Amino acid sequence: MTTPSRRELANAIRFLAIDAVEAAKSGHPGMPMGMADIAEVLWNDFLSHSPNNPKWFNRDRFVLSNGHGSMLIYALLHLSGYDLPIEQLKRFRQLHSKTAGHPEFGHTPGVETTTGPLGQGLANAVGMALAEKLLAQRYNRPEFDIVDHHTWVFLGDGCLMEGVSHEAASLAGTWGLGKLIAFWDDNRISIDGDTSGWFTDDTAARFEAYGWQVIRNVDGHDPVEITQAIKTAQAETGKPTLVCCRTTIGFGSPGKAGKESSHGAPLGKDEVAATRAALNWPHAPFEIPQAISDGWRAGNTGLVREEQWNRLFDAYAKAYPAQAAELVRRSRGELPEDFEAAARAYIEKLQLDGPVVASRKASQMAIEAFAPLLPELIGGSADLAHSNLTLWKGSKSVTSDDANANYVHYGVREFGMSAIANGLALHGGFIPYDATFLVFSDYSRNALRMSALIPTRAIHVFTHDSIGLGEDGPTHQPVEHLASLRYIPNNDVWRPCDAVESAVSWQSAIARADGPSCLVFSRQNLAHQPRTAQQVADIARGGYVLSDPGEARFDVLLIATGSEVELAMEAMRRLAGDGIKARVVSMPSTEVFDRQPLEWREAVLPSWCRKRVAVEAGVTGFWHKYVGLDGAVVGIDTFGASAPADQLYAHFGITADAVVAAAKAL
Repeated sequence: MTTPSRRELANAIRFLAIDAVEAAKSGHPGMPMGMADIAEVLWNDFLSHSPNNPKWFNRDRFVLSNGHGSMLIYALLHLSGYDLPIEQLKRFRQLHSKTAGHPEFGHTPGVETTTGPLGQGLANAVGMALAEKLLAQRYNRPEFDIVDHHTWVFLGDGCLMEGVSHEAASLAGTWGLGKLIAFWDDNRISIDGDTSGWFTDDTAARFEAYGWQVIRNVDGHDPVEITQAIKTAQAETGKPTLVCCRTTIGFGSPGKAGKESSHGAPLGKDEVAATRAALNWPHAPFEIPQAISDGWRAGNTGLVREEQWNRLFDAYAKAYPAQAAELVRRSRGELPEDFEAAARAYIEKLQLDGPVVASRKASQMAIEAFAPLLPELIGGSADLAHSNLTLWKGSKSVTSDDANANYVHYGVREFGMSAIANGLALHGGFIPYDATFLVFSDYSRNALRMSALIPTRAIHVFTHDSIGLGEDGPTHQPVEHLASLRYIPNNDVWRPCDAVESAVSWQSAIARADGPSCLVFSRQNLAHQPRTAQQVADIARGGYVLSDPGEARFDVLLIATGSEVELAMEAMRRLAGDGIKARVVSMPSTEVFDRQPLEWREAVLPSWCRKRVAVEAGVTGFWHKYVGLDGAVVGIDTFGASAPADQLYAHFGITADAVVAAAKAL
């Protein structure tokens, strides 16, 4: 066979997608068939990556935001030489294969983020591009461009219809992310058909208004036009670029090209045969001729680029050893050697000082203590920095060119904020934290879920955690949100009861490398709780005995979190006056507690004691997993009201008196 043409190289993508979807009897062939020509040019001529080392730090990041077309990236990875053999493509969408229905980070080598919920891939990519820009500002030197790579995004009409695309794209323009380049698959087809009835935006003008360079009217099936568009995009270093590619969904299919029928279902045996004939592809399913396979590998200069970068970095390390060591540590996700000891010393001093502050203030105090030790910590808030108290003395806006830029003013964009934070974490070199009111976790909910699913090392801060925020009323008073966040698998939720527990929650979240943490803080001041040194150490276990009657047996267990711990402590004292012995358990993180060995959980919540009362200013149903159906829960199963906090607690019966009454009733 002669040297393959670009169309033949692209057809390898098309037919791997067609054959895999046909074998699985499910999937989305239309997008891979439509974007194959764009992907071929990008991956063969421009993408800087190393298939033998998918985690090379200075690689380009490629994000498939329209993740339903996952066979596009699986075909690209296979053809480019990643560890994704043809047997895995044959097992597309099957249990335990590396080719899941949507791309999954950590599951398939070369996949940079988990995508499928439309629009979030674009937001993740914005976070990745921001990470590249900030790391370059900190570590590059005139003679050493150590951090120098692009972030590429494929996205479809659906991604651009989702509101998160507006949030993320607006910020990308504001930040001038010149190494972010997105390709819009403008095929004008979605699941319901021709988009002219529901998507008539002037998308190009929208992105221009956001401050993007927009390259219009590119023929997405013409390699020459695609090549020129990419060169133009790379030449613009002060703005992100949107390349508007007119494509045909299901390209090459005689009966289904340009139709919604090619979007989310196999083409069918007869149409597959017709497409093979139309595109002159006589090869059997999953068969890639050697010449085409060689053609894909011929343009792969990743190994050379990585070796060149390694030599550059070796020279950089000799010239700037401290900066090089710090970058290596951050890229590996390792904390500074002295962080744990410094955090422990801060927490021990805090226990001695005993400050009475709102836990949101205690959170800020912890940031002030920990952030100077962690250049990788990057914060942000959705226009609530002075309410969330996420700013600290060393905060510097990412809109500056300061080498230590570390704070993001996201504006009122909760969904985009959390999705961008996921991208910052996925890029590597950063531990991001973002913040808003707990009630607005609803706005960022799907990004929080993705944070746990991917998973990312992100910290999501939520303040104004209950009816205790007072007069703002039920629109701003979260009642179901704690339970909702706790029900997300792999999501650690912390609701500390005082400044000490707040600091421990921050330390635990920073140290957690295998998933996100949600830190939930109060608006109102919280009483300091006396503890022994051992009790302070036990906070990190998620649940521990805060107060015992001093005897082996007790009459009732009181379990509480956050601002309600002091109610439980007051109830314990009143019960003692009536001759009833109560144990108080503080449970700042139920998820962390549930991971503890059975012996610990039994020691804290002994099964012999069935008289249990939980108290928390939220919905009550969650707590029956700890108190049982025969236990009691003091909480709120209605929406709140507008009034001062003390009046609300009395009105809704979340008081020490109520806890005492519940205990006595048991």
